[in-house]
Amino acid sequence: MSNNIKKMDPAIASLIEKEAKRQRDVLEMIPSENYASSAVREAVGSILANKYSEGYPHKRYYQGNRYIDDIENLAIARAKKLFGVPHANVQPYSGSPANSAVYMALLKPGDTIMGLKLSGGGHLTHGHPDVTFSGTFYRSVQYDVDEQGFIDLDYVAALAAKTKPAIIVVGTTAYPRIFDWKKWKAIADSVGALLLADISHIAGLVVGGVHPSPIPYADIVMFTTHKTMRGPRGAVLLVTGQGLVKDPKMGEKIDKAVFPGLQGGPHDNVTAAIAVCLHEASQPTFKRYAKQVVDNAKVLAATIQRQGCTLSTGGTDNHLMVVDLRPQGVIGNIAAEALEVAGIVVNRNSVPHDPNPPFYPSGIRLGTPAITTRGMKEKEMKQIGEWIAQVIREVSHYCLPKAKEERGAFLKKVRRELHQNKQLQSIAKSVKILTKKFPVP
Repeated sequence: MSNNIKKMDPAIASLIEKEAKRQRDVLEMIPSENYASSAVREAVGSILANKYSEGYPHKRYYQGNRYIDDIENLAIARAKKLFGVPHANVQPYSGSPANSAVYMALLKPGDTIMGLKLSGGGHLTHGHPDVTFSGTFYRSVQYDVDEQGFIDLDYVAALAAKTKPAIIVVGTTAYPRIFDWKKWKAIADSVGALLLADISHIAGLVVGGVHPSPIPYADIVMFTTHKTMRGPRGAVLLVTGQGLVKDPKMGEKIDKAVFPGLQGGPHDNVTAAIAVCLHEASQPTFKRYAKQVVDNAKVLAATIQRQGCTLSTGGTDNHLMVVDLRPQGVIGNIAAEALEVAGIVVNRNSVPHDPNPPFYPSGIRLGTPAITTRGMKEKEMKQIGEWIAQVIREVSHYCLPKAKEERGAFLKKVRRELHQNKQLQSIAKSVKILTKKFPVP
């Protein structure tokens, strides 16, 4: 860390150092988190943070953007080449405004958005009703997973035929299986709907060749640039050749919706970092990384299952898995808290058709992108899987009170006990020994 921040703001400097130590000492296994490279971080922390560049390359509302234009054009060119598309926008601040820009550009208020239910592994911006932009200004139709956690495409096709959506969104936050893009395209075409592929979670796997690409089938593709891409917090919107055939002005409409429709000037430091991460993703080493992510996830899933835990869909094809804790009678809150005490960071998550409310879900979500970035492989996955199962068994006696008014005090009591638990502390020490062998990039 620079001495400048230590001198200017020691309080923040201290907190950053503590966070850096935390990241070094734990197993980061939240599937949406990863470690950006030092090159990406340098771009984010560069003098590009000083500039304002409202508009698009060579069409700015401010002077002094000669080099900013070059940076954004380079990021655009790299995105187009890496994914094989004719149009790319690299300005969205994150995935949520990127999806919103698609709706704003291509739909009218009241049009129907069809997306996966949040409880089934979907995202808030995929038409979740009432509380989101997508569910407030547009009619929401939500498909769901079956009891085992799989998306039934025959059911989706029937629902689409009945509701006639203007756009079908394919993308998830907690779905561990491969998407059959050809079948999704057939469903969208059968009702005259646009097809938006939100590959925020799997973009790195697509680039790495371990997940089928939606590019030949979707009209619009959105991905966030962190997660499996290992870049900064940002997003990219792609318009495919198929999309431009349907609407030759689709790219222009989306650009206009991003700016000035939804946001002002782009974050130029992030744009540069996106360009860096796209360059990194084009290297042969990235393909090896993506393959290892999936290989690790499959070994981890198999180990957890052998240890007596249940996984939604019975396994994984990608980078993540959802552990169904209902057989143990444990809620995700307690399991996630216990795992963090043990040095393993995951997040609580609903399971398919979860009987519990979202704040007290019956599962946890975990994945392998970050620990794979650190260099861990199959051997480490077996050990980590055993630790995870051990922690779950350790907390299996905790049952959430049925009375809502008792839950707050109960969870506080559990939290105190977990932080004093000798078994969890012992695992945390073992985790720390393991992490020292695999430095954070």
